[in-house]
Amino acid sequence: MSGPVVYEKIANDATTRARLGRVQTLHGHFDTPAFMPVGTQGTIKGVVPQLIQETGTQCILANTYHLMLRPGEQVVSDLGDLHAFMSWNGPILTDSGGFQVFSLSDINKISENGVVFKSHIDGATVNLTPARSIAVQNALGADIIMAFDQCPPGDAPRDVHEQALARTLRWARECREAHQRSDNQGLFGIVQGGTFLDLREACAKELIALDLPGYAVGGLAVGEGFEQMLRVLAYTTPLLPENKPRYLMGVGFPRDIVAAVREGIDMFDCVMPTRNGRNAYAFTAAGPLRLRNSKFTRDRGPLEAGCDCHACRHFSRGAIRHYFLAGEMLGPILVSVHNVRFYQSLMADIRRAIGEGRFDEFCRTDPRCLLGPSVDEEIVAEQ
Repeated sequence: MSGPVVYEKIANDATTRARLGRVQTLHGHFDTPAFMPVGTQGTIKGVVPQLIQETGTQCILANTYHLMLRPGEQVVSDLGDLHAFMSWNGPILTDSGGFQVFSLSDINKISENGVVFKSHIDGATVNLTPARSIAVQNALGADIIMAFDQCPPGDAPRDVHEQALARTLRWARECREAHQRSDNQGLFGIVQGGTFLDLREACAKELIALDLPGYAVGGLAVGEGFEQMLRVLAYTTPLLPENKPRYLMGVGFPRDIVAAVREGIDMFDCVMPTRNGRNAYAFTAAGPLRLRNSKFTRDRGPLEAGCDCHACRHFSRGAIRHYFLAGEMLGPILVSVHNVRFYQSLMADIRRAIGEGRFDEFCRTDPRCLLGPSVDEEIVAEQ
């Protein structure tokens, strides 16, 4: 390896920008396009790591904001860093904490230096700067860490995005200077700019000049709509280096992922499989199952015929429905496992289709590629 994070492109699709590759880290590799389940508090909620590994997951994500506040990054470090803490020997990515600061916190002050906010746990005042975000991530010890950025709402006016973009670029430079573990942690920059293509281009060019190990597209799936997201991706992704991984943050439904893969994105994360799983919502190729529905009371079938996940191999729909109605924790665990496996099976089939030169056909013929939100699905996803 020539660095802590190395991307190898294996194949390009002939008719789209989709690409097949592999990202190598000091804790192993993951194949791309890749989906990373989200372990916000240092765990994929309710699911033991062995079951996550059995879904085909190769890389997972943890959250800097939450772990900084509780138990604290030094506690995680003293317990052997995130790999030991999460009992996960493979690659781990940590986000910068920026999205959570701007979306969850009672913000007191935003300045050129960072953000002062109140902890959602105990109300304590916290000053999160780019250097502090990097110090936390250095202590946590993930393989891939993210630059601290500002992510405005998708419908924010241009002047708000301009200000956020200026801060994001300034903070990215400060993050690179503060990074103390560049030999074993890869720092990714985050392209912001909302739906304004000229801002996206300006941000990408400035970040590329920093020669970071990878680049993310942030600030999407925050209310701008599917068509606008595709417009931004189609313009922005080709601007990013061919020889480095490209990461779309916080996306999303299968339809969104497939569309982003078409534009050349390599990495994805989203809480949707597990959050929806905890709400008795199971993904299937034929559409979602809402397992609280009485029609499943005596249903002996698996969540999805042909699925090889732990839930589908050992439990019926009727049993899983009972667990939800009885308030048993096994219900959310099983549907979460199934949903993560559903996503990983989709990603494996995407990779296979790209490698075999039939990705465009796959997009047109596989029903999973069309699975997006309806009104009630959006409600479930936000609960």
